[in-house]
Amino acid sequence: MVASLRRAAVTATAVTLAVAPLSAQLASPRNIPATYAITNARLVTIAGPAIEKGTVVVRDGLIAAVGAGVTVPADARVIDGTGLTVYPGLIDAYGTLGVPNAPAPGAGGGGRGGAGGAGGPAATPGRSAPNSNYPAGLQPEQSVVDLLKADDEAFSGPTGAGITTALTGTGAGIFQGQSAIINLAGSDVNAMVVKAPVAQHIGFSPLRNGGFPNSLMGVFAALRQQFLDAQHYRDVKAAYERNPRGMTRPAFDPSLEALLPVLARTQPVVMYATTQREIERALDLAKEFGLRPIIAGGNEAHLVAARLKADNVPVLLSLNFPRRNSAASADADPDPIRVLRERADAPKAAGKLAAAGVKFAFISGGLSTWSDVTGNAQKTVEHGLSGDAALRAFTLQSAEILGVGDRLGSLETGKIANLVVTRGDLLDRGRVTQLFIDGRPVALRAPTTNANAAAGITGTWTVTVSIDGSDLPTTWSLRQDGTRLLGSMQGALGSVEIQNGTIGADNELRFTASITMKDGTEEATFVGTLDGNAIRGRMAVTGHAPSTFSGTRPQRQGGPPAGNGATGNPPAGGAPRTPPEVR
Repeated sequence: MVASLRRAAVTATAVTLAVAPLSAQLASPRNIPATYAITNARLVTIAGPAIEKGTVVVRDGLIAAVGAGVTVPADARVIDGTGLTVYPGLIDAYGTLGVPNAPAPGAGGGGRGGAGGAGGPAATPGRSAPNSNYPAGLQPEQSVVDLLKADDEAFSGPTGAGITTALTGTGAGIFQGQSAIINLAGSDVNAMVVKAPVAQHIGFSPLRNGGFPNSLMGVFAALRQQFLDAQHYRDVKAAYERNPRGMTRPAFDPSLEALLPVLARTQPVVMYATTQREIERALDLAKEFGLRPIIAGGNEAHLVAARLKADNVPVLLSLNFPRRNSAASADADPDPIRVLRERADAPKAAGKLAAAGVKFAFISGGLSTWSDVTGNAQKTVEHGLSGDAALRAFTLQSAEILGVGDRLGSLETGKIANLVVTRGDLLDRGRVTQLFIDGRPVALRAPTTNANAAAGITGTWTVTVSIDGSDLPTTWSLRQDGTRLLGSMQGALGSVEIQNGTIGADNELRFTASITMKDGTEEATFVGTLDGNAIRGRMAVTGHAPSTFSGTRPQRQGGPPAGNGATGNPPAGGAPRTPPEVR
């Protein structure tokens, strides 16, 4: 009898090993069962009313129980939550977290003047996919999963602010490829991925590689042509599948294949658009091809709220609000009314979208300091959005828009145990004391600078422009948002906003501006280099001899020069480099 039982046990073990995948047999420490219980805490469940004094039990990476009368398991590690509040982990609904050296969201398709007609900042093409029939920047088959790197150091900023999960994309190109939802912990990329692919991403800015499309008109022509190609590819492929005999086999095209779920509306397409005109053009493109759009950025989405609501289009709303980054010089002209209006309206946009019934989620939007993410979310509450709605936009509503509401975004039994424990209100200056991702405690650091949002050129510059034998004094107020360069120019050339601004990893800056000359208003192109607190370069104006510009910014106090350190490049030494030619 005993021998029979032993044989049965051996057989059962063999069957279990045969059925279990090899990866499960070679379990990492992350897969070791662990149970935690946070007791006597206030629980903000999001899915229901808050529980003023309750317990959350976490087992094997999932929420095993949550409520006021939950019994603590005997094997649980108990954390006394008296005086603490437990929230579901926050979700950054669009960014490039986990992708080393990726451009900030919108660098390839956002910013004032992007799809709106003036031409946004040029898009970085990104890497090239093998075997593609389309150039880099127009390859929707690209997957961000192939670029992900596990980096606890890079994740320490967002996790310190209470962010446990992110939708991450490549941030490069026009067709930017397929994104993934990741948890921000662990040394194993495969274990980080919650869902992939999630969406196809599109930017509307011209490529900056000198090839097609290098204009706004070209961008839309390329997008339409590729969608038309995909429709034809879909139809020919379907005909061949129905009756292949006697029909030439259609060639496989990975780029067009990647667009089939987009045309079938089984995969949404995230379109980065900020201004009213950009958003309207994005919606027009989506309607033309029957796509399922999500608007990202959305600074002026509240101005299109009626259409967004009617078309059931959600918004991934940026919390990177416009602001004055430094005091203007004494002789600088005041900011234009439009700029002041944008600055005042930004915190109100979320409340207006909520009032119109538009679903939205919050994104960090390239903010330079992670603590500003929750701080700016609180500003939306101070300007009309309810506190509950702000939390939902960071948690459950974000998860629902991204298609993972069944596993993330609320404190509910069976969901992934991503928890934020705070002393005080999470959005209103509360301090994160503990964080759990996939049911495991994560070491916390104070929120730090966002590596995806370097601000090396940000500040007020005193610049002399030498043209036609005259030295003209000007003041430039510049702001860097990833690879985008925004700002204005005041002085002898008039008071104007810069357009099409970019700054590359090599500190090359480029923008255009409609300057005032003695012959009237002229379109000027500026190309130069940043070297710490100095900039220099060339300005080209049709009908005038080539001219130059050079300028300085006051040295920042208490730290390194403001130029290169923030971008991750070492401070430049020696004389400034010769700026590239204006092209």
